[in-house]
Amino acid sequence: MRGDDQEEQGAMWSYVPMERRIPADHPLRAMRPLVDAVLRDLSPRFAELYSRVGRPSIAPEKLLRALLLQVLYTIRSERQLMEQLDYNLLFRWFVGLEMDDPVWNATVFTKNRERLLGEEMARAFFDRVVAQARERGLLSAEHFTVDGTLVEEWASLKSFKRKDVPPAPPDDPGNPTVNFHGERRSNATHASTTDPDARLARKGHGQEAKLGYTEVKIGFIPAMVLVFLIRKIGEQRAKHLLLSGELVQGTDALNFGLINFLVDKNEIENSVNEFVQKLIKNNSSHSMAITKQMIDSVQSMSLEDALDYAARMNAEMSVTRPEPRRPAPARQDRQAARRAARRDRASITRYQP
Repeated sequence: MRGDDQEEQGAMWSYVPMERRIPADHPLRAMRPLVDAVLRDLSPRFAELYSRVGRPSIAPEKLLRALLLQVLYTIRSERQLMEQLDYNLLFRWFVGLEMDDPVWNATVFTKNRERLLGEEMARAFFDRVVAQARERGLLSAEHFTVDGTLVEEWASLKSFKRKDVPPAPPDDPGNPTVNFHGERRSNATHASTTDPDARLARKGHGQEAKLGYTEVKIGFIPAMVLVFLIRKIGEQRAKHLLLSGELVQGTDALNFGLINFLVDKNEIENSVNEFVQKLIKNNSSHSMAITKQMIDSVQSMSLEDALDYAARMNAEMSVTRPEPRRPAPARQDRQAARRAARRDRASITRYQP
């Protein structure tokens, strides 16, 4: 029997608790008790921030849960977060809103968030989360790495303005119209008005790569990379790159010794093919393989051990040296050789007894 789709008036009451609508195996179910435990520990500190009289603010517990959802689900703005809180039952349940509770205005939410984060409550919240993970044995101090070369900031490209020109009043404060196409923008001339620490960078297919060691900007340490970087370019230059966290332009990377060649992005494929063909035509593959092996081995040796190793490898190569690669003849030479071979064959056939 076909179901009826002619419902003219929606149901006014729902008898299914919101708790029952959340899947039992949803990850947020396991996360909610952990978050609530941290918020209970922080409740005395929350009480110190607010007056006992006046209009009630957004509950700091609800605000922090909502911010956690924004990070977990990569919601682009607080305005979109408020929009999803209005219709997403999962988000309402996690934050602690009932079905009929009104959602906060985005501007009010932003003001409350600024007040709360200004008191470093967010840091205290996440410190408690890390402490829980440590108590449960989920952390390890044996090894820790992070690739912070390009850490995406929460700053729109529209927020990058010229440093030497006062910003003009926007036509729309929430989403201004900005036409920056054709404009040359760099970190030296432009800065974000919403996040001064943000930097312009781009890395993708057919685009130039920007190098950088920005771990210190986000509270991490470049633990593993500094070991190799110091060996590559020396302590002084490595210290500058690691402590400043600045992105490195191509010319600087070439001068520092981080790269060997600097070519235009449109010529990358041709340059690589030309370099590879030169190696194939002019060099012995066996000799190059042994040389690469030696370069990798001598770095961990003392000078005396490295010289002994080099003498031993040189003696072995003298015994097992392959036949030198003969340069490939030019095209005209090859054609002349083929014509001479055809003449020889013809002469043999003509004067064969």
